[in-house]
Amino acid sequence: MNIEVNNNIDKICDMSDFFKALSDETRLKIILVISDGEICVNDIANKIGMTKSAVSHQLSYLKKLRLVKSRKEGKEVYYSLDDDHVNLLIKSAWEHVNE
Repeated sequence: MNIEVNNNIDKICDMSDFFKALSDETRLKIILVISDGEICVNDIANKIGMTKSAVSHQLSYLKKLRLVKSRKEGKEVYYSLDDDHVNLLIKSAWEHVNE
């Protein structure tokens, strides 16, 4: 990979933010739960043992960074990974730590 560092400072900052988001254990747990498919906030909170409010706060942060996206159905909001790039990175990291 040949990336011109000096001409891509903004993109490098975006990449840094991406990895910072995933470096937080709580956010990583949320991403792992969502990687199984679309899921509502209540179910995420139950699976990782956190309050709905705390999960919603983290989801807002992840959504801002375009790691997750949301879909509203009635009063429920469902979350999924924003695109397959996120899923590929998570899978690669998982394979790497399990080698």
